[in-house]
Amino acid sequence: MSNQYIVTLSCLDQPGIVHAISGGLLGAGCNITESQQYESPDSRTFFMRIEVATEQSLMQVRAALAPIREQFVMSLRVDDAAKRTRTMIMCSKAGHALNDLLFAQRAGNLAIEVPVIVSNHLDLKPMADFYGVDFVHLPVTAANKSQAEAELLALADEYNIELVVLARYMQILSDALCERMSGRVINIHHSFLPSFKGAKPYHQAHARGVKLIGATAHYVTADLDEGPIIDQEVTSVTHARTPAQLVNLGRSVEGRTLTRAVQWHAEHRVMLDGQRTIVFS
Repeated sequence: MSNQYIVTLSCLDQPGIVHAISGGLLGAGCNITESQQYESPDSRTFFMRIEVATEQSLMQVRAALAPIREQFVMSLRVDDAAKRTRTMIMCSKAGHALNDLLFAQRAGNLAIEVPVIVSNHLDLKPMADFYGVDFVHLPVTAANKSQAEAELLALADEYNIELVVLARYMQILSDALCERMSGRVINIHHSFLPSFKGAKPYHQAHARGVKLIGATAHYVTADLDEGPIIDQEVTSVTHARTPAQLVNLGRSVEGRTLTRAVQWHAEHRVMLDGQRTIVFS
């Protein structure tokens, strides 16, 4: 079968959902190749992700499932598995996360298309040039923040952007921008136990003798670094590690964690359950 689609849905848990969806897909000439489901005990919401193969068009499959969507009052999507998510990457001066994303995308391991990189500094323009991606320098100050964000939204429209990834972008997005792009902006930050905020967190962690360092990838909300978590990773360290070694280890963890989060989002594996995420990995 020439077409592969991904069906994702959520609705109030009730009898008959799987039967109805399976029957609808069968009626649309679809063969189910992968299926995952989960019922949230907290919200009583049913989540499902299905991969199908068919000769039918995307519009035909969507039309076949429309009555089921209405019957169960579902949030339902049918996406082309071959389509790459158009992604804008934003960065500042640190290039480790940006490089991991661009390398994975070029290697064919990440289902995204990166037409533009936006930065408030010029440091990473050579990396963008190396990968052949448009680079837009967009300085941000307290005086021009509103104008800069308006230009950012204009760029998102111009490049038909579906996802924004903050690859160590060291600026806080406004509440209005977070609301407008809810569920479409992913950020990465260090994740220490205990947590250290402010300047030089790895140096603070070294001074406290931490034994674990890690990273958290999450959707961006108006609450700084408090959005729904997509992925996390930790690694053990000892007293023998220097602050510079902690920085290097932390960068590696950040790059891997962010790349996985973007991959899962692009493959439609992440679904929101209030402030939590359901990740069909």
